Amino acid sequence: MPFGPFYIVDTTLREGEQFVHAYFTTDDKVRIAMALDRFGVEYIELTNPATSPKSLEDVRTILRLGLRSKVVVHIRCHRDDALRAIESGAQGISVFLGVSPYLQRFSHGLDVEAVIDRAAEVLSLIRAEAPHVELRFSTEDTFRSRWADIFRVYLAIDRLGVVHRLGVADTVGVATPWQVYTTVRTLRRMTRADIEFHGHDDTGCAVANALAALRAGATHIDTTVLGIGERVGITPLGGFIARLYTLDRDLIRRKYNLAVLPELDRMVAEILGLEVPFNNYVTGLGAFAHKAGVHTKAVLHHPAVYEVLDPADFGLSRSIAVAHRLTGWHAIKLRADELGLGLTDEEIRQVTAQVKALADERPITIEDVDEALHRWVQERAPMPVASGGRTDGG
Repeated sequence: MPFGPFYIVDTTLREGEQFVHAYFTTDDKVRIAMALDRFGVEYIELTNPATSPKSLEDVRTILRLGLRSKVVVHIRCHRDDALRAIESGAQGISVFLGVSPYLQRFSHGLDVEAVIDRAAEVLSLIRAEAPHVELRFSTEDTFRSRWADIFRVYLAIDRLGVVHRLGVADTVGVATPWQVYTTVRTLRRMTRADIEFHGHDDTGCAVANALAALRAGATHIDTTVLGIGERVGITPLGGFIARLYTLDRDLIRRKYNLAVLPELDRMVAEILGLEVPFNNYVTGLGAFAHKAGVHTKAVLHHPAVYEVLDPADFGLSRSIAVAHRLTGWHAIKLRADELGLGLTDEEIRQVTAQVKALADERPITIEDVDEALHRWVQERAPMPVASGGRTDGG
């Protein structure tokens, strides 16, 4: 297996709430949480309960569902946030505080020693007040921080012995897979805690970076449905699953209920008032659509020639585009067979030529293809013989 044991921390109900178009009612959160649980994510992360009274109540509502997924909350490294998180009853608390030069200068203004002191105070408080809660500490903006600073913080927190895992966050999507691998690998060798990776997709590397983290020894990967989140979002659940599926199909089919993914994507898109992107991983309009003649011929004979994912595993089916100038006779033959028309291969080739000629003149539809096929059948049909009469004119 190319990677060790891992767990998905889906943060649609926390990071996803930061998406510019997001507004989740309590009922929305319940629907999403229940679907995520059926899919099989191991953790569901919710917004800081100190954010608002409604946020606190939503955490309690999700907890009352009795899901298999652990319910965790994401908080600032503040004493008041910690106490509210404990009050919420969350099964896990994720604390963050960064040490990048940007954050030190324009956000909290703390030097490294002050960051360590504050983190130690808040984490120790949580552990003392909630001995059984699962606890994570993450540096924010990890990849624009000085290595000496982040590892000084990580080592100090690890030595406290109060956290279950350490978080690595590509907060602005600037990291490359090699940087992620090197950072996580080094952290894995220097500390005892599990490691969580949170990666934004500003430069298009979120899925690749998540895989790099996993291969370097990370145990937990953050995702959201459709990748929604701050700015352009983070590692999408569907994209991450698709990537892992190609590496260990049997494991992913056993570990997760893949057929729930299309429902999740459609549900969240509907709540947001958006369409699932046409090029979305697995569930987009084009994910299993084949058009070019060379492609359709091969896919009709053996789908794996042009598919690395089996749509059936996700409760989906492939489609063969027929009505266009790039179509091939195998696609036209498929359509003729679907219509129950018994045309020979040579006839199919001639109809294909007609379809291509028409598609060169204007956009065509499947109805145009059907009409061409039916017209061919009608025109080749023999004239009926009159009952009891002669047909030779004699």
